[in-house]
Amino acid sequence: MNSKMFDRPVYLKERRELIREITCLEDAIDFLEEWPERDQDIVHDATLKTCYMAWDSHKPLNVARGALRSFGKKKGILVKSPGVQPWMVRARSGGGRVSA
Repeated sequence: MNSKMFDRPVYLKERRELIREITCLEDAIDFLEEWPERDQDIVHDATLKTCYMAWDSHKPLNVARGALRSFGKKKGILVKSPGVQPWMVRARSGGGRVSA
């Protein structure tokens, strides 16, 4: 198990109908690195710095997760939980198998 995994995922809106599940520190850093440069501000910079400090074991992982949640809340993109979880979707009958 990756020691940089969050105890619970953080869900952030990427676009109107797309929600990104952030499950680990690497996902969080990738999300923040991909954030549009024109929208980067002191909140973004502080969150990214906190994540890098957690990556280097200078801060606890839960502090980085909390910073990411605060970032999402301040930017209006934090989602408590997506409407449909992967385990809620019923697989099609037959599992895609074709009879011979």
